[in-house]
Amino acid sequence: MSKINRLLVGCASLILGLALYGGAAAGPLDAPGYAKAFSCSACHGFAGASAADTVPVLAGMPSWYLKKAIQDYAAGKRPAAEMESYSKMVLELGVDDVAAYFAGQKKQPTPVKADPAAVARGKAASTQCVVCHGPEGKGDPAKGIPDLTGQPPGYLKNQMLLFKADRRSPGDETLKALKALMRTIPDEAFGDLAAYYSSLR
Repeated sequence: MSKINRLLVGCASLILGLALYGGAAAGPLDAPGYAKAFSCSACHGFAGASAADTVPVLAGMPSWYLKKAIQDYAAGKRPAAEMESYSKMVLELGVDDVAAYFAGQKKQPTPVKADPAAVARGKAASTQCVVCHGPEGKGDPAKGIPDLTGQPPGYLKNQMLLFKADRRSPGDETLKALKALMRTIPDEAFGDLAAYYSSLR
């Protein structure tokens, strides 16, 4: 049985189990948009509470940011083979509903623990990031700058490396200054910055 078929069988079994269990205390299952967002749980965890080091937490993510990410993945502006097909599916299902669903879930910071020494080094190195992401790492929605806090350290590190190599949103003029900054940072420092922002709540 192929990986996709196993995933489909697993999803079907879970749906059947939930149906048999009933709706009592269903919580996130009752939220509008859940049915459209269900397929995302295979990688991003139930209700977007990712437990993986390299997969972002979607629970509590602002709808504007998630919507832009989906659109960019689907259009190839944010190249990622594993996300492009899913993003196109989300656009077909209704990206506004999916984004609103995850935005409505309580944020569950990553359970991945960062090395305290790396966190300390990252905090010291984060002064150059404060201008955009703020002193608490919460970002600035008005400027399209996301909240970094509580995301998995592996995911944050990978995104910084993609920015540095211009492999995330290549050619995007709005990210030119960010990418220029990333090129001034040694690769080994990204792990520390990622650990610091992941540790913030």
